[in-house]
Amino acid sequence: MFTGIVEELGEIVALEPAGDSARITIRGPLVTQDAVHGASIAVNGVCLTVVEVKDDAFTADAVKETLDRSSLGALGPGSRVNLERPVRLSDRLGGHLVQGHVDGVGRLISREPGERWDVVTFSLPPELSRYVVDKGSITVDGVSLTVVEAGADRFSVALIPTTLELTTLGLKRPGDPVNLEVDVVAKYVERMLGSRVVP
Repeated sequence: MFTGIVEELGEIVALEPAGDSARITIRGPLVTQDAVHGASIAVNGVCLTVVEVKDDAFTADAVKETLDRSSLGALGPGSRVNLERPVRLSDRLGGHLVQGHVDGVGRLISREPGERWDVVTFSLPPELSRYVVDKGSITVDGVSLTVVEAGADRFSVALIPTTLELTTLGLKRPGDPVNLEVDVVAKYVERMLGSRVVP
């Protein structure tokens, strides 16, 4: 479980295709400090399992399902990525509950620069729109954000200077893909209400 508060901007060192999977090596001096084989690290919002740690980098495998449902397969050496270690029970929950399970891929549609922030609009797969509401939470490339305005096929967020500086969202341009994870609470509520028997 994660919070969507990015700890470090990492860098893809290598992405090696292996049939229907890929082995990804990522440089991240902070997140590798206590990383061990089997640990979880969120990479652009995708929970990956560490298989090797060497110096300031770690290696993880991404299976076909992960590559199909996320934008990880579009990355290459030199790509910057948002990194976060799992939350500990003693930590503050600074963002919201994030599983690291990508629900879909959107694309950056537009940026509207403000004096100190940007209002950014992303496309939203139609099947996810029912989970996204004004002032609700959404995870974009592993970053916990508050929705400014939600539509049937898009949503907007306001990115403060810290987010623009410390995450990949400050580097994204129109057309760039992003991983989306909707608020898991909304999915559980829908499931529970859908299973209610009406007399």
